Amino acid sequence: MLSDIEIAKQAKMLKIGEIAANLGISEEDFEPYGHYKAKLSESLYEKTKDKPDGKLILVTAINPTPAGEGKTTISVGLAESMAKIGKKAILALREPSLGPVFGIKGGAAGGGYAQVVPMEDINLHFTGDMHAITAANNLLCALIDNSIHQGNPLRLDERRILFKRCMDMNDRALREVIVGLGGKINGFPRQDGFQITVASEIMAILCLASDLDDLKKRLESILVGYDLDGKAVYAKQLGGCGAMTALLKDALKPNLVQTLENTPAIMHGGPFANIAHGCNSVRATKLCLKLADYTITEAGFGSDLGAEKFFDIKCRFAGLKPSCVVLVATIRALKYNGGMARAELTNENVEALKKGIVNLKTHIENMLKFGVPVVVAINRFHTDTDAEIEVIKQTCEEMGVQYSLAEIFAKGGEGGKDLAQKVCDTIDSKPSNYKPLYDEKLPIKEKLGILAKEIYRADGVVYTSQAEKAIKEITELGFGDIPVCVAKTQYSLSDDPAKLGKPQGFEITVRDVRLSAGAGFVVAYTGDIMTMPGLPKHPAAFDIDCDNKGNLYGLF
Repeated sequence: MLSDIEIAKQAKMLKIGEIAANLGISEEDFEPYGHYKAKLSESLYEKTKDKPDGKLILVTAINPTPAGEGKTTISVGLAESMAKIGKKAILALREPSLGPVFGIKGGAAGGGYAQVVPMEDINLHFTGDMHAITAANNLLCALIDNSIHQGNPLRLDERRILFKRCMDMNDRALREVIVGLGGKINGFPRQDGFQITVASEIMAILCLASDLDDLKKRLESILVGYDLDGKAVYAKQLGGCGAMTALLKDALKPNLVQTLENTPAIMHGGPFANIAHGCNSVRATKLCLKLADYTITEAGFGSDLGAEKFFDIKCRFAGLKPSCVVLVATIRALKYNGGMARAELTNENVEALKKGIVNLKTHIENMLKFGVPVVVAINRFHTDTDAEIEVIKQTCEEMGVQYSLAEIFAKGGEGGKDLAQKVCDTIDSKPSNYKPLYDEKLPIKEKLGILAKEIYRADGVVYTSQAEKAIKEITELGFGDIPVCVAKTQYSLSDDPAKLGKPQGFEITVRDVRLSAGAGFVVAYTGDIMTMPGLPKHPAAFDIDCDNKGNLYGLF
């Protein structure tokens, strides 16, 4: 069996100019990055602004398990399958982070015969967007410490600086650090820390900004900390937001690539959904809607994280109106949710499936609460039995949703034609009545209470004293009436990763709440979730290599 990278190397890619031309994009409207990648120019937005929007399809999933769900693979394959049934479709995906690439999860370019290429470039440096975001973030950090060193004219309280440094790598040793050691010339020592780039507010800002002016205004609105009188200090007061914008001006332009079957794909932005809002950029999605009849996008992790934030944050801010949700699951992952050991998941076990399928039911119910019709995509494996498939069929019929057995990993677009047709049929027969789950004007606690009850199915929310204090301060600053972005484990509907299926009789614990004023939302931290992951005992980096001719090996 060929690895993902071996399959990708066999791809017959079209030059990026041909991919652009197939979308009606002229040469002056894109900037090539080699033969197979390009940045899409600002001029394209003006030229397409009067075109009608196509249909927007969100791909999400059940809670991830070690058995895997294949959400990105289904997203890529669905776009390819749309082409197979004569539809004009485009992908709108996030960019991979180097943290998972060298850690344990892997890249974010799909898998098998449903990949976005050139996958080696995409999973490594791509067009440099992650590096630009990292540089802009750390420029602001340098300006903060320099202001303190140069006499501290803003009277910043070194104990209450909130904005952290970042890097796009899993490195647990950087979670908590002391900076400024080494004497007078090296600045004032203070406690600091790093988070992974995809969790930074700069990443969220890039993904939600409408243009360069909006980007700069959002950067200026970043809350960096408090002064010695307890007053908020924003990035605008430090200066340098123009320079940060300059670092991000090219990163703000979406990236055009293609799938193995030459379906166009726009990849832009990459926030994680467990510690950020988990969606690709608003600019990329809106552009895709102008360029094709169907836009397939993806939100990170399960629907309790990425999809909820897609609806309650991204769609609310951008005025997007999704037409359909594709909910991805595997039979083996549902059996895992039913308590079956991972080593035994290839064996038939209808009882475990019946027990674990409650997770799928809950995610279907959650998505329907947003008024958008749902199609279930079962990412099929050869070990799935007829008896197990019958359980899926009965469950989906009871829930009133269509389902499709997709063999996209093994067959590419050909393996998802049934899924593509059912998505189109659902869009045509069940009009979407999208609406956010909550009114953003409600108090922060009420919004969190709605999410806890309606999405996580918790009995309530418990707040630490730190969270209570933070909510009070944020509300007094005038930011109590913006959406909430919950940082929570992806492995469970609860905040405990060990609780599978549909947990009952639990409360969500909010340990801290922080304001991302530039992004336009409040972040609530639950459980033990961290914004800087660590590497596993055997990182994927051990298996990746490059020969003397520049050929990569071991990259999935």
